[in-house]
Amino acid sequence: MSSVLAVCGVELRRFLADRSNIFFVFIFPLALVFFVGSQFGGGGPGGSVVVVGSDSPLRTALVSQLDRLALEVKTADGDEMRELVARGGADVGVVIPPEAVTALDSGGEPVLEIIAGSQSNAPAIAQVVRNAGSAATLRVGQERALAQAGASEADIGAALDRADAQVDAARVTVEDTSGLAQQFRGLGQFDLGAAGQLLLFTFLTTLAGAVTVIQARRQGVVKRIMSAPVTSGQALVGLALGRLVIALFQGGYIILATWLLFRVNWGDPLAVGVLLLLFGLVAAGLSMILGVLADNEGLATGLSVGGGLVLGALGGSMVPLEIFPETMRKLAHLTPHAWGYDAMAEIQRHGGGVLDVLPQLGVLAAMAAVALALGAWLLRRSLARAM
Repeated sequence: MSSVLAVCGVELRRFLADRSNIFFVFIFPLALVFFVGSQFGGGGPGGSVVVVGSDSPLRTALVSQLDRLALEVKTADGDEMRELVARGGADVGVVIPPEAVTALDSGGEPVLEIIAGSQSNAPAIAQVVRNAGSAATLRVGQERALAQAGASEADIGAALDRADAQVDAARVTVEDTSGLAQQFRGLGQFDLGAAGQLLLFTFLTTLAGAVTVIQARRQGVVKRIMSAPVTSGQALVGLALGRLVIALFQGGYIILATWLLFRVNWGDPLAVGVLLLLFGLVAAGLSMILGVLADNEGLATGLSVGGGLVLGALGGSMVPLEIFPETMRKLAHLTPHAWGYDAMAEIQRHGGGVLDVLPQLGVLAAMAAVALALGAWLLRRSLARAM
């Protein structure tokens, strides 16, 4: 056992000694998780609104109402607001013209200008803003009425807050009949992107470990291992375990880092751990195969990166499988990534455990057995030639 662990340790140290891995293993995956979550993730603010207008009780009341509705609120001038809405930086823009403030001061009904963007949720947010404008107008009117009755500013605020607390707000229930939207329900802003990058980079990083196998053969490391009191079986297990440790190291780092930085909800730790183990075994077997069949480091790097990206894209690590056509979805399940994607979807979105993802785990276990058996056979032949 100590010989196996020694071989495994050598493989891991050789992998970590490559300085290019500092970026691709530690920085790049997290950068992609942040980018995907920022651009396409859900779970962020309910919408963003830009308010234009001079400082006034009406603007203060409107901003307060929007804040209470969990909307992201910014203030800007007219040109900046229109640019933000046009570029998608804000969902809705609101203009409070001086005439609206004057109308409210004279007891009239202020008219606000609302500009909705082109985002799919912009019309809904615009309606929320209209309701908030009406509530803000009512609030200002109530404050002025109480002030005219002789109430102090502190008493006015306390009385209106108590009234708001005692009256149940109107509720709107929206039933989403979109099957695609329901598939992604319950995901946090970075959850979907983190799951995809976990599978993509665990596979890519492990497959790239084939380079160390080629270097070990070329630099005579394999011959030195075989000259030591180590059997061919121990060398095979050590080399395979080295690939698996790389996979678990990369996957564990992504899970821990995204949980700490982005609060990604990974679901049942046991289910995720078993999934990562089996997915890592598949990648380890393929890495061994590539490390024997490729003749030089450049070829192995090109095949590992190119092949890993193609399989990741086909298997849903870059684009969710739910938006694939039916034929492409069936083709995607020729890859381990698609089975890992299905398992992660069940674990993250539906609170699934190991028993709930047994079919996916079974397929990955079968893939791992085939890949490891073929890799071990090829490596045994290579070791025999090295002796």
